[in-house]
Amino acid sequence: MNMRLPILGLVLSLAGANGVVAQTSAVGHELTQLSKDKWQWMADKDVGKLEPLFHDRSKFVHMGGTWGKAEELDIIKSGRIWYKQTDVHAAVSEVFENTAIVWSRITLHAMLGSNEVVTEFTVTEVFQRQGTAWKILDLTFSSVRDNHRIRE
Repeated sequence: MNMRLPILGLVLSLAGANGVVAQTSAVGHELTQLSKDKWQWMADKDVGKLEPLFHDRSKFVHMGGTWGKAEELDIIKSGRIWYKQTDVHAAVSEVFENTAIVWSRITLHAMLGSNEVVTEFTVTEVFQRQGTAWKILDLTFSSVRDNHRIRE
C-alpha cells in the first residue's frame, strides 16, 4: 500500500512533464504555421493581416538595410519588394516562456522593382506572446548557400 503513493506521484509527474512537452510542441507548431501564413500574406500584399502580427517596435533586417514596422508594411503594400512566393524547406521553433524563435530555411522568389530574384535564406523570426496573440519582434534574412541546413 505504501508503494502505491510514490508510484502514483511518479506517474503524475511524468504525465505532467509530457503535458508540458505536448504544449510546447503544439505552440511550436502554431508558430511555424503562423510563420508560413505570414509568407502568404506578404505574397498577397495583405497588410491588414500583417499589421497586427508585427509588433509596433519590430525590426526587419534585409540584405539592403534594417527598418521598422511602418517601412516594412509600406514596402509590402507598395510592391517595392514583392514577396511573390516563398518555398519553406524547413522550419524549427523553440519556445522560451512568452518568447519564441522560428528559424526557416527558404527560397524566396521576389520582385525588386522590375527585377525578379530568387534567393536562398535562413530567416530568423523572434515572436513574443502578448495576451493570446503572438507578435513578431524581429525578422532577419540571412543569405545562405543552398546546402545550408538547420539543426535542432
